[in-house]
Amino acid sequence: MSAAPDRAAPLTPWAGLLAVDKPAGITSHDVVARARRRLGTRAIGHLGTLDPAATGLLVLLVGAATRCATVWQGGRKSYAGVARFGVVTDSQDLQGRVLSEAPVDSLDPARILAASQALTGDLLQVPPMVSALKHRGERLHAIARRGEQVPREPRAIHVEQWVWTSFAPEAAEFVVHCSGGTYVRTLVHDLGAALGTGAALARLRRLASAPFSIEQAVAWSELLEHPGPEVLARHGIPLDRALGTLPAVTLDAAQSVALGHGQTLTLPDPGAHAPLAGEARSVVLRSASGRALALGGLHAAADGRWQVRPQVVFPWAVHGAGAA
Repeated sequence: MSAAPDRAAPLTPWAGLLAVDKPAGITSHDVVARARRRLGTRAIGHLGTLDPAATGLLVLLVGAATRCATVWQGGRKSYAGVARFGVVTDSQDLQGRVLSEAPVDSLDPARILAASQALTGDLLQVPPMVSALKHRGERLHAIARRGEQVPREPRAIHVEQWVWTSFAPEAAEFVVHCSGGTYVRTLVHDLGAALGTGAALARLRRLASAPFSIEQAVAWSELLEHPGPEVLARHGIPLDRALGTLPAVTLDAAQSVALGHGQTLTLPDPGAHAPLAGEARSVVLRSASGRALALGGLHAAADGRWQVRPQVVFPWAVHGAGAA
């Protein structure tokens, strides 16, 4: 079936998340640009870039959800990949320039398993030059395209587990479960260095970014060919449901109206499950009917009660519109 024309859909107030199965050969920015046209809104972002050659889960933020990204960032990630042994490249994958090659005759599954086990747990990882991190205001990948290298500070990551699913003479397939912020290409590069043969990432597919998984994702062809409202009805996660990962504080009608007017609220009892003295966006403030009105944090008041300090107030909650 041929792709439908990119005619802009009517603007929609829909807010929430849409998981997309990104194909190889396009950027994460390309996915966002196409989704903006199909869904008829410019208010779209994403949770975590995928390289152009990578495939799999890319979670889009739509509408007011763009103001809530920190709620879902930093969760456990799962990737399926292929490591190609005996080669080192400047990009740490097979798209880069080959820097060195080495024989792999001495490699066997037991050596690979042992080396990957040593790259498990809490680690310090030096980000690759081909990343979106910035150095003095400039993206590292832009610097790398000029053939330059700059110092990068190691960052703390956690690798929960490597699962090796097949072995061939020069390559092996794996699934790795790791923390957010982990560069799998660098894990593979470091694995090759530990083995003494070198290694580069040959293929990568993101399977999960907690609490989302590839099973929830809309196929790229469906996003291209079906009307935006239909895609959202089938695959979208409305904001009310998506914010279910946070503890909730329920407001009565008067408190909801006060919230909409930007007032700080005082509560005698925020609830047993609310994080007291938590971060700025650690609780979702809901109306009596369960609708998400705002994100905020709870802080102790002088009289022993608790203050709710809203940080993000959604448009429908302004002036009490979401009180019902």
